[in-house]
Amino acid sequence: MKKIAVIGSGTMGNGIAHVFAQAGFAVALIDISEAALSKALATIGKNLDRMLAKGNLTEEQKAQTLQNITTFTTLEEGVRAAELVVEAATENVELKLKLFKDLSAFTNPDTILASNTSSISITRIAAATDRPEKVIGMHFMNPVPVMKLVEVIRGYSTSDETTKQVLDLARQLGKIPTVCNDYPGFVANRILMPMLNEAIYTLYEGVAGVEEIDTIMKLGMAHPMGPLQLADFIGLDVCLSILQVLHEGFGNPKYAPCPLLVNMVQAGHKGVKTGQGFYSWTHGTKDLIVAERFRSFRV
Repeated sequence: MKKIAVIGSGTMGNGIAHVFAQAGFAVALIDISEAALSKALATIGKNLDRMLAKGNLTEEQKAQTLQNITTFTTLEEGVRAAELVVEAATENVELKLKLFKDLSAFTNPDTILASNTSSISITRIAAATDRPEKVIGMHFMNPVPVMKLVEVIRGYSTSDETTKQVLDLARQLGKIPTVCNDYPGFVANRILMPMLNEAIYTLYEGVAGVEEIDTIMKLGMAHPMGPLQLADFIGLDVCLSILQVLHEGFGNPKYAPCPLLVNMVQAGHKGVKTGQGFYSWTHGTKDLIVAERFRSFRV
């Protein structure tokens, strides 16, 4: 298998395209916007430059990686020759169902259809296709070129052969794939999101401030990043969406999103992507500066 298509050129999509291209695969990177594709290629180039500066890559390898990527703005054209399609579009159920229905028509019947979704049911996505046995989850971690884990999610009908092929492919990328079954949040987010939500509740209830919560978790639990900082990096809207999937999927109140998180997202404060979350991200340095609203315990 040497021809891969990646749908979506955002943070996750360009990272997935990067690692496949660097491993020698021919990659079709697909988005609806030429501007988005140009931005994605620029990001990949910058990430390759960082690897070059650290001595982890040669100029020739950088050039070959970029040469392995071809961009498309038309789904049908981009996926036509693909042996594996990895969907990394917006975390929207209806959009994903539409994409996978179209992929059934636009790809060879043997093509494996994978989703990078962090919470949406693989079984539900697979039901929109003509080949549920060839639909699987490939949940890469961010940043994709750095993080080793790929959470491989088997839908209800995913075949053993499809799972084996995807595990082999992930290992070819230098990743460590781990298999789980298709239940809300899978493993990573089922465990991570309640922790982030509890950290937000701890702030919301005035138990401690942003810096105190993050410092306690970093120094006390050896976490490389505090939960509120991590939530900002993931995107507070993404955190909210995943918690809603967990809450709806299990019907358990322990997954109910904190009202503070709901309010922040409704106000447009979504973390790093908007410049404001629990921290301020607009000051142009790597220093952590608590958002003005949270510089006291009052929320």
